[in-house]
Amino acid sequence: MEFAWTEEQVELKNAVIEFARKHLNGSLIDRDSRGTFPLDLWKKCADFGILGLSFPEEYGGKDKDILTTINVMEGLGYACKDNGLIFGMSAQMWDVQMPILDFGTQEQKKKYLPDLINGKSFGAIAMTEPGSGSDAYSISTTAEKSGDNYILNGTKTFVTNGPVADLFLVFATLNKKMGFMGITAFLVEKGLEGFQIGKNIEKMGLRTNPWCELVFDNCKIPVENRLGKEGNGVAIFKDSMEWERSCILANYIGSMQRQLESCVKYANERKQFKQSIGKFQSVSNKIVDMKVRLETARLILYQGAWLKEKTGSVPLESALTKLYISESWVKSCMDAVQIHGGYGYTTEFELERDLRDSVGTTLFAGTSEIQRNIIAQVLGL
Repeated sequence: MEFAWTEEQVELKNAVIEFARKHLNGSLIDRDSRGTFPLDLWKKCADFGILGLSFPEEYGGKDKDILTTINVMEGLGYACKDNGLIFGMSAQMWDVQMPILDFGTQEQKKKYLPDLINGKSFGAIAMTEPGSGSDAYSISTTAEKSGDNYILNGTKTFVTNGPVADLFLVFATLNKKMGFMGITAFLVEKGLEGFQIGKNIEKMGLRTNPWCELVFDNCKIPVENRLGKEGNGVAIFKDSMEWERSCILANYIGSMQRQLESCVKYANERKQFKQSIGKFQSVSNKIVDMKVRLETARLILYQGAWLKEKTGSVPLESALTKLYISESWVKSCMDAVQIHGGYGYTTEFELERDLRDSVGTTLFAGTSEIQRNIIAQVLGL
């Protein structure tokens, strides 16, 4: 088994680290406090090519293999401290762009992918509803066929990128009595009659990424904007969730590496009782645990992403990846705050923001409890 990166892969990762350090961290404490979406930084990332890493050149992408992509995202997380910005871009890549690439018609790919990749437009996925979260397929939003259109009615919530998005991947049911077999996906453009962007949703972390509700009131969607076949929504959603669970946490591997280095440096410099605090096992053991989590999380990430690209369906591996990295990230954030003591609790040291942001990783793309259910089912339990 070959673990070495090529010279080109190393250069690309180093380039994104340099780019992020130079452009992406300015005024972050203020942006996070205000909950400000950094539109200019998103566009800089698009210009750098981040949104097109794993997408074909014909649509403006870089046509990189999946391991190269997650290696770049790891570098981005290492150098960029804005978890909300990276989360928003990753959600668009795996939850909007990838379904269009995998299930869209050639016309849909040509129409939507180039502008999503180059940063001219923004994408959002709309699955969750006020009454359906973990029970994702019990949705109430309906799509009724009417001539050459579908009429959408219903409400979506927790829509990542929603307030700024131009294109929405919306899931609705053709007939509630059909259960999951009636769920169908639609590409809905902003500005359609009967489609309203609802209230912004304030949240604990990832504050630089905006969320909102969506309301559909007899919204007319052209038939050509259906993504995939009628009743194929579950297959589309499952595929996008596997991509998300396999890849969306790649940046947190870089963040864990950054935190580890910060904690080692602080533990060597901070003196208490006439010696550096790193000499105390209560501190050094936390740092060792952070290192173990980092290395095991990195390996599980690489395996899951590689298998997704090679085999297409990896329900077990994607759930393992999502579960392990998200919970490891929370634990490492807690350790980092504890190692820094009172300083770790302050806004100035920026560790409390990582901790707030980390909690969300155990919720989106299926809670940790849902991931455990998936793993148990695959194991035959």
